[in-house]
Amino acid sequence: MRILVTGGAGFIGSHLVEKLLATGHSVAILDDFNDYYDPKIKRENIVGVLKDVAVYHVDLRENGAVRDLFHREKFETVVHLAARAGVRPSIQHPQLYYDTNVNGTLHLLEAARMTGVGRFIFASSSSVYGMAKTVPFSEDLHLTQTISPYAATKISGEFLCSTYSHLYQMRVVALRYFTVYGPRQRPDLAIHQFAKRIHAGNPIDQFGDGTTRRDYTYIDDIVQGTIAALEYNGPLFDIFNLGESETIQLKDLISAIESALGKKAKINRLPEQPGDVLLTCADISKARRLLGYKPTTQLNEGLPRFIDWFLTKVA
Repeated sequence: MRILVTGGAGFIGSHLVEKLLATGHSVAILDDFNDYYDPKIKRENIVGVLKDVAVYHVDLRENGAVRDLFHREKFETVVHLAARAGVRPSIQHPQLYYDTNVNGTLHLLEAARMTGVGRFIFASSSSVYGMAKTVPFSEDLHLTQTISPYAATKISGEFLCSTYSHLYQMRVVALRYFTVYGPRQRPDLAIHQFAKRIHAGNPIDQFGDGTTRRDYTYIDDIVQGTIAALEYNGPLFDIFNLGESETIQLKDLISAIESALGKKAKINRLPEQPGDVLLTCADISKARRLLGYKPTTQLNEGLPRFIDWFLTKVA
């Protein structure tokens, strides 16, 4: 299968590309290598696959460049991971997030429609559940409110995907990822930030009283679920949660990182941040049943693996 992975040089994307290559697929990467974090990190992520993939430096906001690429390369499947990420930065730069995540997704869908792409996988987010009170979150919850521009762009992307699937009989699967971690995790994410600052002896910022809870999902499990979506032949449009279905409080996560590093954290306690949800917890029964999704790595196993990788980078 000829697969384009957008955001393929990023954290999740680079792991997915490696797995797709190992299972015999032909893979290309689209990435704009923007400066949200050091682009050198992304380039290092894909050093091991450069001989096997074509890498296209394309900004999704540039509709003409996206169309030209699709007409030239004739992809069979798109796995759309590229996005401006992060809740807090989206509050500061809502236009950038809309232009990239909504318009960029529209540009991809249009290019896919025009060139006969048969399958489109869209990376959505647990943030679309907002302040949902029904826990764990299931895909059939009626969503009425998001609380950050980032989340709004992701639910908008889902609706665009469902529309194109309906109008043009494109098979589309939206995957709601729940707080992914593991080797190569983006440096702006909590586990990586905390590890870096605790290791260096610098204080970490803890927003709120430490009782917020997240469903942390190990990268290998996310990749397994994403690849399973490539074989899904249910309804033309469908949505799945990919999480671990277990939560941990922020203060307990910090303690676990302290234990893994063998160092005590200095904690700077701050008020809750606007846009942050209090809880994420995935109901993964649908993904288990229809995708054969089988998360196997709990935090007590995955966190030490991340720390082992992290220590090789700071040594």
